[in-house]
Amino acid sequence: MRGSLVAAGAVAVGGALLTAATGPVGAADVQALSAAPTGTVSTDGTVTLSGTYRCSPLSGSGPVFVSSTVRTGEVRHGIGGTAATCDGVQHMWVNQDKPAQGALVTPGPAEVEATLVHLDTRSGLPLPRIIATHRNEIELRPTKS
Repeated sequence: MRGSLVAAGAVAVGGALLTAATGPVGAADVQALSAAPTGTVSTDGTVTLSGTYRCSPLSGSGPVFVSSTVRTGEVRHGIGGTAATCDGVQHMWVNQDKPAQGALVTPGPAEVEATLVHLDTRSGLPLPRIIATHRNEIELRPTKS
């Protein structure tokens, strides 16, 4: 009997921790995220990616961001983040950054992954909760001078 009570308690605590980390189901009822079919690379190596997002107002506190990565070949590079507004209306996002440690990204085919993430601060410690992700093939073009 004691063993089953301990197990039930562990399941309840685990479920509570999981809910705290991921947020309640349906916290963002309206969600959409996309990346534009083209991005740019400047002569100094700065990559610019863009797209659109839409999310409903969230329960709980904490900021929401659109982060993005670009993959060329086997290497994925983080390309910035943009603060998001979750109000049920479609918004544009634009992220721009140079890949870390002098990595070179060149024009040509690439894969973009965009993530809409809520940093839930209800517990006092910001816990990331993914609202939506989107991945697609794009063409990186040289920035026009």
